Amino acid sequence: MQIIGNLGKDCVVNTVNGKNVINFTVAHTEKYKDSQGNQQEKTTWVDCAYWTDRTAIAQYLTKGKQVFAEGQPEARSFQRNDGTPGSSLSLRVREVQLLGGRGDTGGSAPSYGNTASSSAPVTNSNIPSPSEITEPIDDLPF
Repeated sequence: MQIIGNLGKDCVVNTVNGKNVINFTVAHTEKYKDSQGNQQEKTTWVDCAYWTDRTAIAQYLTKGKQVFAEGQPEARSFQRNDGTPGSSLSLRVREVQLLGGRGDTGGSAPSYGNTASSSAPVTNSNIPSPSEITEPIDDLPF
């Protein structure tokens, strides 16, 4: 699964059974029009666990930063204390890439991953921010 979104809070680095894990939560927000044509917004929160010895990225995983994460998803169902059903979505992260966030002015976006095919840093200086996009998305052919 791949997800792009903003961090809901600063990440936390833990050690479990002698291995490092970086835990963070990504908020992915989707905007769409409902059947009456009203603009709607839905946010999905994904709990991420990045098992890695490369903990240097943790200092950059702060609240509001936009990230791309890829990994193995896991959906869980549970019962809340009040008896109502609940669910959560978690991601065992293989790769994470910093895309930007509050106070960023562009530059390079380093990529961190557990695979040998980890992508090289890319520049995001030519990518418009969501507020700069003026074309309607409901005209897409798919």
